[in-house]
Amino acid sequence: MRHGDKIKNLSRTASHRAALLSNLTSQLIAHKRITTTLAKAKALRVYAEPIITRSKEDTMHNRRTVFSHLQDKEAIKELFGVIGDKVADRPGGYTRIIKLPRRMGDASDMAMIELVDFNEVYGKDVAAAATKKTRRSRKAAGTGAKKTETAAAGATEVEETPATETEATSEEASTETAE
Repeated sequence: MRHGDKIKNLSRTASHRAALLSNLTSQLIAHKRITTTLAKAKALRVYAEPIITRSKEDTMHNRRTVFSHLQDKEAIKELFGVIGDKVADRPGGYTRIIKLPRRMGDASDMAMIELVDFNEVYGKDVAAAATKKTRRSRKAAGTGAKKTETAAAGATEVEETPATETEATSEEASTETAE
């Protein structure tokens, strides 16, 4: 029975598992995104997130604690430098696991684990969507609609002016090429 057994052993001894997770964490810090099996990615998230949390506060104690886990000076420089600055205001959830198609050789479930703040594809869309959405109360709905209409009317006037200049320029260019 496995009552209360919460650690993912990954079919390895404790020393082998510690070395594996240490190396995977160092590579995640160095490359910001790695591809591995789904089971290793899930175990890595549990191992790496407390280490990334330590990087928020750059103290000698935190550096030594992280070094005892990773044993990689370059990874620690990167972690406490670039990564620590980016995750300083994030309350947790520094990694994202994305499932990939199964591996051809043994049909193992594959996944990509990445640092959330270093992905340009997801980060900018979410930030842009968050800034566009606003919550308005019902009381201000009438006044907000009028402001939106006047702003939209002003925007169309601005858009029409450059369009006519562009059309005139293209007409001159087409007459010059025809001659």
